[in-house]
Amino acid sequence: MIKLLDFWAVWCGPCRIMAPVLEEIKKELGDKVEVEEINVDEDPKKTEQFGVMSIPTYVIMKDGKEVGRKIGVTPKAELLKLLQ
Repeated sequence: MIKLLDFWAVWCGPCRIMAPVLEEIKKELGDKVEVEEINVDEDPKKTEQFGVMSIPTYVIMKDGKEVGRKIGVTPKAELLKLLQ
């Protein structure tokens, strides 16, 4: 199973820009990809565990291992390519 970890925060402008893109990805890929949204203010332990220093950060996991990472506003096509 492929998992997309979305590290974000309420106060983050770029995170708000990316929110509709992530919603589109969820609709398009459905049950092929699990999206986990991680609020960095509410889950600092997980944020630290993944070494997230800037948000938004997108971590792609496959079989429990990190296989890709993108930081900042990212085009939808680029995220989809990482998820393939």
